[in-house]
Amino acid sequence: MISTIIVNWNTCDFLRECLASLQESEGVPLEIIVVDNSSSDGSAAMVANEFPEVKLLAQSSNLGYAEANNIGMAASTGDTLLLLNPDVRVNRNTLVEASECLYSSTFRGAVGAKQIGPDGKVQRSLRSFPDPESLAWELLGLSKIFPMSRRFGRYRLTWFDYSVNLDVDQPMATFLMVKRRVYDKIGGMDTQFPIFFNDVDWCKRIKDAGFTITFCPDAALAHYGGCATSRASRPAMVRESHRSLALYFQKHYSSQLSPSALCMIQALAVASGELRARIGLR
Repeated sequence: MISTIIVNWNTCDFLRECLASLQESEGVPLEIIVVDNSSSDGSAAMVANEFPEVKLLAQSSNLGYAEANNIGMAASTGDTLLLLNPDVRVNRNTLVEASECLYSSTFRGAVGAKQIGPDGKVQRSLRSFPDPESLAWELLGLSKIFPMSRRFGRYRLTWFDYSVNLDVDQPMATFLMVKRRVYDKIGGMDTQFPIFFNDVDWCKRIKDAGFTITFCPDAALAHYGGCATSRASRPAMVRESHRSLALYFQKHYSSQLSPSALCMIQALAVASGELRARIGLR
């Protein structure tokens, strides 16, 4: 059984579409869990009234994405976990294709799916793990100048062909299917990252535990994108994203970098976030 965990915050109409598409999925038994982060748009009431078979975990406050996912995963019972955004509409065969890919290898721990935007184009939903070198290419703009270079474009995988099945570092947690035994081994998301980089950190821990993560192009879905975060303050979200990047480097590179190098990278991340936030205010 696939336990699908959806963290929702004020995306009632999208959530309704998402749940309806899950009900039309073929070939796999489903447990659907919605963790509602104290929405004010009637999301929780909609789920309770229109989808009574869904396990609704309504929170009294907004706990953030990481902690809400942890609550949902802890309440799940399936041998497979699926983290799914509410602004997604899965196809009838999406879950079957992803599940078959996930269990086609003993060492595979997680899979991501192909995301199609409202414009019909494939969204670039894969990245490598951030490290000092890839961050340097981003800051210097070399990833944009040489997008087909596997070296300069490796953070955002600007060279990647989204029709290819390939082991990757971090698919967006818009759709991330994980084996239960992987979750049992590494635990849930790190709540130090309440909104951003929690999925990056989680994928890093999955791979550090010896599992692979695979992009499965045959598992496709429609993704509207950013429907919850767009309701929050954009400058605040930009600052939080860059703060989380700095924290990610602290967690994963403090033993590999000198204190001065680590401090410089973190300062650049925070300063870049502040600049982007200020520009966004204009």
